[in-house]
Amino acid sequence: MASRPEGALARERSWLRSGLLWRTFFLLAFLIAVSMAAWVASFRVVERTPRSEQIAAQVDSIVTITRAALLHSAPMLRRELLLDLAITQGIRIYPKELTDKMEALPDTELVRLVTTNVRRRLDNRTEFAGEVNGEEGFWVSFYIEDDDYWLMLDSDLIEGASSIQWIGWAGVTLLLSLVGAVFISRLINQPLARLSTAARAIARGKSPPRLPESGPAEIREANRSFNQMAQDLKQVESDRAVILAGISHDLRTPIARMLLEVEMGTLSDEAKRGMQSDLAQMESIIAQFLDYARPAEPSTHANLDLSALVQQLIQEAQRAPDLELQSHIADRLHVHGNAVELARALSNLIENARRYGKSPDSGRAHIEVNLRRDQSNIVIEVADHGAGIPDPQIPYLLRPFTRMDTARSQANGAGLGLAIVDRVVQRHRGQLEIKNREGGGLAVRIWLKSA
Repeated sequence: MASRPEGALARERSWLRSGLLWRTFFLLAFLIAVSMAAWVASFRVVERTPRSEQIAAQVDSIVTITRAALLHSAPMLRRELLLDLAITQGIRIYPKELTDKMEALPDTELVRLVTTNVRRRLDNRTEFAGEVNGEEGFWVSFYIEDDDYWLMLDSDLIEGASSIQWIGWAGVTLLLSLVGAVFISRLINQPLARLSTAARAIARGKSPPRLPESGPAEIREANRSFNQMAQDLKQVESDRAVILAGISHDLRTPIARMLLEVEMGTLSDEAKRGMQSDLAQMESIIAQFLDYARPAEPSTHANLDLSALVQQLIQEAQRAPDLELQSHIADRLHVHGNAVELARALSNLIENARRYGKSPDSGRAHIEVNLRRDQSNIVIEVADHGAGIPDPQIPYLLRPFTRMDTARSQANGAGLGLAIVDRVVQRHRGQLEIKNREGGGLAVRIWLKSA
C-alpha cells in the first residue's frame, strides 16, 4: 500500500510533469546553448587577429632588442649577456647550424597568422620551429651580420586555451545558465500551475486556498476572477446546504405523522409494510440531507480512540445478514476529531460497500476494514469485492447527488454518502483516496493525523 495519498504525491511532483514548464525550459536551454556556441565561435575568430598582432610585435621587440644588445656588447661579455637573458627573461640564444633537427610548429590558424606577421616585421627569411634538437619551444631565427641564430621563447606564447579548458568553461557557464533557465521557467509557469491545481480542486468539490492577486496584470486579473468564481461557488454551496437543511427539517414532522397514521390505520399488513418501507426510505434520505448540510463544529473535536470506535462500528455492521466482514484493527490508535462525524463517515463507507459491492453469484457483500498506523498518520481502509467503478468516473463519486450507473438502480440513497465522507475528512484535515482494487472491487482510504 502507498504510504501517502496519491493526490499528495501528485501535488508535490506536479511541477515535474508540467509540459509547459519543460517546453519553456528546453526552449531557453536551446537558445542559451546556441548563443554560447555563437559567442565562442565569434570570440575565437575576432580575438585571433589582434592576438597574433600582439604576439608578432612582442617577438619583433625581443629579437630587435636582443640583436642590438649583442651587436653593441663587447665580444668577451656576450657569453655573460646570453646567460643573463636566459635566467632573467627566459630568452635563450643558440647558433643556427645546418645540422639542426627541427620540428614544425602546430598548424593552427593562430600560428599561421603569427608567423606571417613576424616575417613581415623582421625578414622573409625568418624560420620558425616548435622543436630544435629535441628541445621544445617557440623558435625564431634571426641573423647578426653574416651569422644565423636561434631565439627560443616559451611555447605558451602561441598556445591558446586548450579544448579541455574551453569545454570546462562552457560546461560551467551552461550549468549556471540551465539553473537560471529552470528558475525562469518555474517563475513563468508557477502562476499557471497554481491556477490549474486550484481548478482541479474545484472540480473535485474541494475549496482551494485563495490565489495570490499579485504579479503581472494578466496574472492578477486571472487570479482575481478565479477567486471570485470560487467564492460564488462556495456561497451557492452554502445556500444549497441551508435550503436542504430547512426542507429536510420541515419534512420530518409530516413523515412522523404519516408513520403514526399508517400504524393506527386499518390497512392490510402488506400495505403497511410497503408504506412503512417507503417512509423509512424518505427518513433515510432526509437524514443524509441533514448530515450533508450540518455545519462544521471544530470546538467539538477531542482526543478520540479510533480503534475502539471502528471496532464498535464493525460489530454493528456484522448484524447485517448479507454481509461478510473481515477486519484488521490496530490497537490504541488515537486521533483528534469528532466521534459522531467520524462514525457517520465510516458507517457510510461500510453501508456503500455493503450495497454496491455484492457478489453477483452469492448476493452477499465481502468487505475488508483495516485500521493501521503509517508514520504520523492513521489510515482507515474500507474495501469491497464488487464490480468497482470505471477509473474516469471515480472523481465524480465525491460530488453531491451523484451516483454511478450501478447505484442508480438502487432505490435507497440520494447520492450523498461519499460526499458526506469527503466533507467529514476535510473537516478533520485528512486525505481521502478512492481507487479500484486489484482483482475487482473498490477501496476507500482515509488518512488522518495521529493524535
